[in-house]
Amino acid sequence: MDTFVTRTRKRKLDPTGVKGKDGGSSSEQGERNTEDEGGLEKRLQSCSGLVEDDTEFTEPLPWKKIEAEGLDCDYTLLFHRLQADSHFQQLEKEVEYFSGDLAKVQVFGKFHNIPRKQATYGDPGLNYSFSGVKLMARPWTPVLEIIRDQITKATGHTFNFVLVNRYKDGNDHIGEHQDDERELDPACPIAAVSFGAVRDLVFRHQEARGKNAARKIEPVKVALQHGSLLLMNWPTNVNWYHSLPVRKKVLTPRISLTFRRVIKRHKSQK
Repeated sequence: MDTFVTRTRKRKLDPTGVKGKDGGSSSEQGERNTEDEGGLEKRLQSCSGLVEDDTEFTEPLPWKKIEAEGLDCDYTLLFHRLQADSHFQQLEKEVEYFSGDLAKVQVFGKFHNIPRKQATYGDPGLNYSFSGVKLMARPWTPVLEIIRDQITKATGHTFNFVLVNRYKDGNDHIGEHQDDERELDPACPIAAVSFGAVRDLVFRHQEARGKNAARKIEPVKVALQHGSLLLMNWPTNVNWYHSLPVRKKVLTPRISLTFRRVIKRHKSQK
């Protein structure tokens, strides 16, 4: 049975976007829910209250490291409750979601309606292709720019594109997939910010999928809190699939923002 590690650390802002190694860790065998047992959550909440939309961070955010074989993620609460509430409300006002054919995905050659709402925003001329659909980026909205810039302050990474998913309740979901499209810059993590209802993000190793899986590796589950930030670092999307499963007891909406750095390719490179 595979081992994965969670640990708390303070992360210093590195303008180059390169993270240093941290000393000290603790581990345990088997599947474990990576929700905090109380202490870390309180520290995250108190520190996230120091984050203001128009100021620099007054001290490093406490980050929780989530690790397994070929999985490397960092988690923190980026926004305190009032900020998160405000951003959620602005997103509800500003985001325009796709409809028609753009609200479908291709599975085994057939197009299906996606069980959630979706939109893309970013720098001029960018597009993103997945599941047989090519999505053009709309211009940044004010609240998306604010959130994007706060992530950059917290991590040192810059982003030029965001995929917005809105889940109306626990019936809306997304199946197992990898964010491994060729347009993505592998040197930049995918930054997932959550607003609204708490939902579980489940990671499953690519060799442990299906009834005839080659290996028995326990999945990793992360409860994504209102105002939280999860960084999916390389090589997570090479080795692991992730999903947001149905949770019928969840009755309220959630908005997910996954910020990415898309590489603009010249026509000769396509």
